[in-house]
Amino acid sequence: MAGENSFIKVLDKIEFAKLSLESQITCVRRLYQDANLEEAYKAALQLEEISEGLVLFARRLPAYTGCPMAETDVENCMAECIPVEMGFTIEGWFALRIPALLPKKSSGSADYIRSFLYPAMRRFFQAQPPVRYRDCVLVYRHVYDRDMPDRQKRDHDNIEVNMVSDIVAMYVMPDDSPAVCSHYYCSAEGTENRTEVYVVPKWDFPIWLVKETGMPDKGVELYEKR
Repeated sequence: MAGENSFIKVLDKIEFAKLSLESQITCVRRLYQDANLEEAYKAALQLEEISEGLVLFARRLPAYTGCPMAETDVENCMAECIPVEMGFTIEGWFALRIPALLPKKSSGSADYIRSFLYPAMRRFFQAQPPVRYRDCVLVYRHVYDRDMPDRQKRDHDNIEVNMVSDIVAMYVMPDDSPAVCSHYYCSAEGTENRTEVYVVPKWDFPIWLVKETGMPDKGVELYEKR
């Protein structure tokens, strides 16, 4: 059957990615133990890319069983494993927190960002009235684990940022064109890596800049209603 063949093909891709993952783990460990940190860093990035591919294949696999609940069940799994926080600050700014940095990739796509962020945004706004910020600043605040060496910090401009901007704009802005919003990027230290995104009216942006220096380590309190 065609469905069975597709299921096996995806399963084969998962198995191949698993073998590649195991081989890359061995490579990363050896380079690190040899104190070759520059090559260990490059190999670790390759390990991350292989891992992302494996996860994407694994997310597709349940649907090939023909179960009508596969998409919903996979989204529920993602919601538990990737706890994206979102809501409104006390000032009325929309904000979301992704529990990871958005590293720049030299190849591949940012589909894995879309796969967990889009369902999370959709679920949140199912119970919310429409929100549209029409003259605003789209802020990216990259929070780094303070124990991370500086050499491992990533560029602000990357394809994942573009993907997140598109998804955020879909729900809270007419679009993310220069006529609607400006962009601002900054970095901060914290106890763990995460990416914070804020949609702030332009007239409130000076206030956000002042408040940013005193933001709590776990992030500002978010409310379900604006």
